[in-house]
Amino acid sequence: MFTFENVTYLDILHVPSLTIHEHQKTCIVGESGSGKSTFLKLLNHMISPSEGQILFRGKNIAERDPIAHRRDVAMLTQHPVLFGESVKDNLLAGVRFAEQEEPDENACKQAIERFRLYKSLDDEAENLSGGEQQRLALARITLMDSPVYLLDEPTSSLDEELEHEVMENFMTFAEERKKTVIFVTHSRSIAENFSDETIDFHKYTLKGEGSS
Repeated sequence: MFTFENVTYLDILHVPSLTIHEHQKTCIVGESGSGKSTFLKLLNHMISPSEGQILFRGKNIAERDPIAHRRDVAMLTQHPVLFGESVKDNLLAGVRFAEQEEPDENACKQAIERFRLYKSLDDEAENLSGGEQQRLALARITLMDSPVYLLDEPTSSLDEELEHEVMENFMTFAEERKKTVIFVTHSRSIAENFSDETIDFHKYTLKGEGSS
């Protein structure tokens, strides 16, 4: 699905050759500063390589419209961004961006309950804890129904038990709908239990002090 061909980004990251396969769960691991978040941003077309090219389904990402690309490749950042005031506003932000049909209230409730977030859709999102905001953001991107999901430390604010349950529920959603998932985690347990393939950034030539 993604192919890296001699990709360099500034003095942070160099990936000579790499293929990420469709419908797989790929985990990215490495020390802080090894370029993991930078890697996801490259996949999401938020930034562009200094050298080389990244192909998505055989086409150079640089030649794709960034907005259209992000409809196909949805990204959850490490620190979730809130949109609007209510839980419902935040749930619908993704589908509105993608210009998709908005789900009904029952679908919205099912989305947040999948991640053990038992809140009213009218509750104010800013009053949620960090962990609740992470789960709300996960629910939001599942409603977008994108072919590819990029997750940057999606459960970092959760305790271990809840972290495993939330990841298991997300991966079940992805498997049932044949999604491709690429995720970054510092948790060895999450990496071992929820990935088909693990990419350790230490095997690449990494230069300077990259973003984590």
